[in-house]
Amino acid sequence: MPAPTYTQAPVSDKPDEPLAARLAALRQRIRRAAAAAGRDPGSVRLLAVGKTQPAPVLRACAALGLRDFGENYLQEALAKQAALADLDLTWHFIGRIQRNKTRPLAEAFHWVHSVDRLVVAERLSAQRPAGRPPLDICLQVHIGGETSKGGVAPDELPELARACAALPGLRLRGLMAIPRPSPDPVEQRAQYAELRRLLEALRAGGLELDTLSMGMSADLEAAVREGATWLRIGTALFGPRARRR
Repeated sequence: MPAPTYTQAPVSDKPDEPLAARLAALRQRIRRAAAAAGRDPGSVRLLAVGKTQPAPVLRACAALGLRDFGENYLQEALAKQAALADLDLTWHFIGRIQRNKTRPLAEAFHWVHSVDRLVVAERLSAQRPAGRPPLDICLQVHIGGETSKGGVAPDELPELARACAALPGLRLRGLMAIPRPSPDPVEQRAQYAELRRLLEALRAGGLELDTLSMGMSADLEAAVREGATWLRIGTALFGPRARRR
């Protein structure tokens, strides 16, 4: 699949002031949410979702201290990785995984958050280059009932988790979900609480997991209250997304 084209934002040789302001406001939101949940703000990490954002914008983010970037589209991500190869960045793949595209994921990424099938996990493990650390992965769980979204069914999760934890090229870190959108904080928390309970059940079964990848721009407070360790943030950081064409 060819990389999508997108409108490039103006870039100068100085840190982007609107970007810096949005990042400061976002960090303040995270600190307040963590305080309300009685959590250490350092236990909540920000994953900048850079889909459709050009490489110079991500470079500006790096100048502001961000090091973790999440990408949905493989070819777009690989192009950005090449453009930013001089920076020490950690790359996370958070999009749907095509079975025939697992090799570049295994070779070029540090994390994959969206594993939902054993065949994909097996390919990622086998294709992880020798000498590299195991690939950190999360299992994407289907919550919210939307048929348009991927993920393993909750009742099938324990079997998949045990199988993935045994693969030598992978390190199973935890769970990820994309909930049904809702403006209601109670419903937001209920969906994230379901994912948290699933993680706790896997831990009780003997798996050593430490990651809940959940929470986006509109609902990060609910996610933090329910234990999120990675917040996948796009709009609150970059502003409205450029249209793909």
